[in-house]
Amino acid sequence: MEALIWIGAAVSLCGLGGLIACIVMAMKARSAGLDDAALRARLKQIVTLNFAALMISAFGLMAVVAGIMLA
Repeated sequence: MEALIWIGAAVSLCGLGGLIACIVMAMKARSAGLDDAALRARLKQIVTLNFAALMISAFGLMAVVAGIMLA
């Protein structure tokens, strides 16, 4: 079950990387000087990616907890 812990940690770190990427993309979108409609559309895409990254991170943490409980 040690492998499950390491795999879960790697998946969780990928999700964390996605969350950091979403933060960077949102900061770039805000500083791009877009009009209101274009900024809303861009942020809507970023929110979708943010949710996906959060779910990936949560699945990784679930795998870590499962690995710890089974060990």
